[in-house]
Amino acid sequence: MTPYAAPVRDVRFVLEEMLEHGSLALPGFEESSPDLVEAVLEEAARLSGEVWAPLNASGDHQGCSRQDDGSVTLPDGFAEAYQAYAEGGWNGIGVAESLGGQGLPEVVASAVQEMLHGANMALGLCPMLTAGAIEALAHHGSEEQQAIYLPKLVEGTWTGTMNLTESQAGSDLSKVRTRAVPCPEEEGNHYRLFGQKIYITWGEHDAAENIIHLVLARKPDAPEGNKGISLFLVPKFLVNADGSLGERNDVTCASLEHKMGIHGSPTCTLSFGEGKGAIGYLVGKEGRGLNHMFTMMNEARHKVGIQGIGVAERACQQAFAYALDRMQGRSPRSGRSDCPISDHLDVRRMLLSMRARTDALRALALACAAQLDQARHASDASERAAAQARVDVLIPVVKAFSTDQAVEIASLGIQVHGGMGFIEEGGAAQLLRDARIAPIYEGTNGIQALDLAGRKLQRDGGAALAGLIGDVEATAAALEQTPELAALGESLAAGAGDLRTAMAEVLKAGSDAEHGADAVQAYATPFLNLAGHVLCAWQMGEAALKANAAIAEGREGPGGPDPFYQAKLQSADYAIRQWLPVGRAQRAVIEAGMASLAAFDAASQ
Repeated sequence: MTPYAAPVRDVRFVLEEMLEHGSLALPGFEESSPDLVEAVLEEAARLSGEVWAPLNASGDHQGCSRQDDGSVTLPDGFAEAYQAYAEGGWNGIGVAESLGGQGLPEVVASAVQEMLHGANMALGLCPMLTAGAIEALAHHGSEEQQAIYLPKLVEGTWTGTMNLTESQAGSDLSKVRTRAVPCPEEEGNHYRLFGQKIYITWGEHDAAENIIHLVLARKPDAPEGNKGISLFLVPKFLVNADGSLGERNDVTCASLEHKMGIHGSPTCTLSFGEGKGAIGYLVGKEGRGLNHMFTMMNEARHKVGIQGIGVAERACQQAFAYALDRMQGRSPRSGRSDCPISDHLDVRRMLLSMRARTDALRALALACAAQLDQARHASDASERAAAQARVDVLIPVVKAFSTDQAVEIASLGIQVHGGMGFIEEGGAAQLLRDARIAPIYEGTNGIQALDLAGRKLQRDGGAALAGLIGDVEATAAALEQTPELAALGESLAAGAGDLRTAMAEVLKAGSDAEHGADAVQAYATPFLNLAGHVLCAWQMGEAALKANAAIAEGREGPGGPDPFYQAKLQSADYAIRQWLPVGRAQRAVIEAGMASLAAFDAASQ
C-alpha cells in the first residue's frame, strides 16, 4: 500500500503563486507571513503522513465498537492520533486569536484540512465537525456559552457534533420531532430534550473528555415547519460552574451504523432522554435553529468538498505509484517489452485525468477559502459583501462538484490498478468506499444544486455568478494573448459562454409563475455540473498562466529545469481542452428541456 505524502508543493503553488498570499494582506493577519505558512504546511504534512495516514487501512479493517454501556471504542491508535493533533494546536489554526485560536487565514486552515482528510478521512471528520460547532457558537452562542465551551472546543479537549437528521425527517428538517421541554424556573435556565437522532458523525467516542452536541429540536408549543425549530447545546457531560466536568447527561449511543466506508468514524444513533431528559441550553434565538445551524452547515459543506479533494489526491498517489511499478505489455514509447503500464496511452489518459481534475478542484476550493477570508476580514464593507456573495455561490459547487469528482477519481484509481484495485488489500477500494458518502451527507449534492440554481441564483438575478464568469472571461482573454496558450483561451472562453447562456436559461425558467420551481429542479444538477467544469477550468487557466511565466523566467529545481511547471501546463491543457468539453455538454441537457422528466412516472416502469 502506497504511503501518503501531503501535496505540499501543489498547495504552495496555489497559495503563493495563484492566490499570491492575498489573505495575508488582510487586517488581522499582520503577524502571519509566507515563511510561517510554509512551516505550518510542512508540519501538517508530517502529522498527516507519519501519524494519521498509517492508521487509515487498519481503522477501516477494525472499525468502531459499541460497548454494553453505550460507550464507543475507536480503532486502535485513533484516540492517540487525535490527541497528537489537539496537543499540537491544530484544532485552532483557523480560529481567531480572541477565541483562543492561532488566527491563521481560512485558506491555510483549508489546505491543512485537505492533508488530514487525504491521510485519514474517517479521523478527519472529528475536527471537521468541531470546527463547525465553534463557528456556530462564535456567531450565535451567548457570552456565557462562549466562555464555557469555546476554549475547550478550540483547543480540541472537547469535540463537537451536528444533530439534525431523524428517521422520519431525512433531508426535510421541517419534520424534526425531537422535543425540548422547558425546565421549572427553580431547576435552572435550561431544557430537557427527548428524541432520537440518526447518522451522528463522531456522536460518541473515547478520544476526548467531552462531546458537545448541537441539536435541532422543538419546544412543545412551537409551530409546525422550519419556524418551530430551535438549536440546543447538549453536552455529553454536564459542566460545573468552575469548568470541571459533572455528571453524565441523559444522551446515549443507541447503536452504531454499519457503513459502506469510513469505518473508523463512529456514526451513531443518539438517544436523548431515556431517563429524565437530556439537559440542553438554547443557542441563539428561539425558532431560529435552522438558520443558526446553517452557520455550521456552510462551514461543513466547504470542508466536505475539501475532504473529497483529499481522498482524490490519495487516489492519485496510489494510482501513479502502481502504474509506475506494474510491468506489463510493450511500450509505445520505447518499444521494449515488459514496460511499466504508465507507458500505455490509455493508462496515461486515466492518470492525467485524475491529476488534472484533482489540481483543478484544489485550486477552486482554496480560491473559495480565500474569498471567505475576504468576507470576514476585508476592511471595506462593500468588499466583504461582494466576497460573501461569491462564497455563497461557490460553496455548493465546491461541496457537490468536488465530491462527485472525487468518487470518479477514486473509481479511476481502481481501474488503473486493474484486478488488484478490486482487492481490498491494495487500498484503492477503500478510497472509493470512503469517498462515496461525501456526495450524500451535509446536504445531498442534489440539494446543493437546488441551492445554487434556485436560492443563490434567483435571489440576485445571477449577479454574483455573472461576476465570476466575468473573471473566467478575463482569464480566457489573457490566455488568448499568450501565443503558446491561445488554444486554452479559446476553449475556456467557449465554456464561459455556455455557462452564461445556461444561467440565463435557468433564470428565465425560474421566473415562470406556474412551472418555475419544477424547471429549477429539473435543470439544477446539470447546471451545477456545468458551473463546476467551467470554474475549475478557469482555475487551471490561471495555473497555466503562472506556470508558463515561471518557465519563461527559467526557474529551476534542484537538478536543473523544474518539471513541476511543465506538469502544471499538461494538467491545464487536459482540464481545459479535454475535460471541460464534457461539462459543456450540460448546456445541451438544459436546452433539451424538462418534458421527459415531467412525463416520467416511476410507478409505471
